Amino acid sequence: MRINKKKFIYLISPTKISKSFYTDLNKILKQKKVSFFQLRLKKGSLKKKLIIGKKIKRICEKFKVKFLINDDVILAKKLNADGCHLGQKDMNITKARKLIGDKIIGITCHNSIKLTKVAVKNRSDYIALGAFHHSKTKKTKFKAHSDLIRKVKKITKIPVVAIGGINSDNYKKLLLNKANFLAISGYIWNNKNLKPLEAIKKLK
Repeated sequence: MRINKKKFIYLISPTKISKSFYTDLNKILKQKKVSFFQLRLKKGSLKKKLIIGKKIKRICEKFKVKFLINDDVILAKKLNADGCHLGQKDMNITKARKLIGDKIIGITCHNSIKLTKVAVKNRSDYIALGAFHHSKTKKTKFKAHSDLIRKVKKITKIPVVAIGGINSDNYKKLLLNKANFLAISGYIWNNKNLKPLEAIKKLK
């Protein structure tokens, strides 16, 4: 996985896709700061997810952004997405590899060096660590500190995605601690003070 330092954002979709979402996504990806876009839909039929996924995939392709699917390896395969992201309770990586082959597969490792070592052994393409801050998008069960990134960097060269409550006030510290990508969702899509485009412009 090539790492472009300017494109350090790993953007996660809102859980509900509104009509204005596609316009906002075009504007955001045009800023050339996003390397990955992850579609994270917990509800809705497969048919609906496929319709949404196809629209998003076209936008991602236009701006050369990797399009990933959260949790659902079957959906990733049907959409021919660039890969998928798996939590610890999702399908195991070996089975996922058989289904989607040489695509990108990332694994959530929470705040655990042990889980990181397992992900490395299973040839994960990146590992997601966190939560580094309190998140409104997801309940914060696992708290991580920035020194965790440095520890993980000593045992693997696999890219690290930092997750959890990341915004314009705290993102720089994570980059200074050598996180390769920052997973951001709520700060962009559910920001009470800024529109999505204004929010992303603050991340430089």
